[in-house]
Amino acid sequence: MNIKIQQADPHSSESQLLVEKLSAELAVITGDNGKSHFNAQELNNEHSLWVLARDEAGNAVGCGALRPLAKHIAEVKRMYSDRSVPGVGAALLEHLETWAKSMGYREIRLSTRVINSRAVAFYHRCGYAQIQNYEPYVGRNASICFAKML
Repeated sequence: MNIKIQQADPHSSESQLLVEKLSAELAVITGDNGKSHFNAQELNNEHSLWVLARDEAGNAVGCGALRPLAKHIAEVKRMYSDRSVPGVGAALLEHLETWAKSMGYREIRLSTRVINSRAVAFYHRCGYAQIQNYEPYVGRNASICFAKML
């Protein structure tokens, strides 16, 4: 299956639909929809990116964002695949990593919930190592943070 990743408007109806699906899944898995740690307005600068993954028919089947965390560190936010097409998550993450490297980022970080075992295993498979929780996740035992050097 051919997956196309392209920059998109985080406020578009397709983007919002995927974000709502992600929030609903997170609420079921973790008891929290994750919305409090992401604001699409944070993507309104040249050092941030919002992308959609599309299947062969052009349907939006996944999304993801990068935003600056520090000068040379980007953070992955709102990564989601509806799992209708195998490989969407890996394609999204690879695209985000490539873009981050081209923008001068040297490291990517992210946070997920410990209970979200599917996400934890995915990030391990993609070469991310667990790190100490960074702000705003410090002291939150339900969160697990990861990083990958680019």
